[in-house]
Amino acid sequence: MFAQLKKLNVRELVICGMMTHMCVDSTARAAKDYGFECTVIGNACATKDLEINGYKISARDVQASILAALNYYYSSVVSTEDFINKKKK
Repeated sequence: MFAQLKKLNVRELVICGMMTHMCVDSTARAAKDYGFECTVIGNACATKDLEINGYKISARDVQASILAALNYYYSSVVSTEDFINKKKK
């Protein structure tokens, strides 16, 4: 997929979808590794509660953690409204 995008001279990707902790996270990280600039539309992503060793992590906390980690290096995380307003300028 990334090779085809490179052939088309695509440099920037906008990512959203389900599930933030799986597909969105892995897509953003791989895209960055392949040299793409990434924007994740945070409020256009969703996830679910997770559990490990009997400890339940709420979807809200999973979402915030993953988006914070992505925003640190792999992408710019913005809201739908901010993304649309930026594109209008």
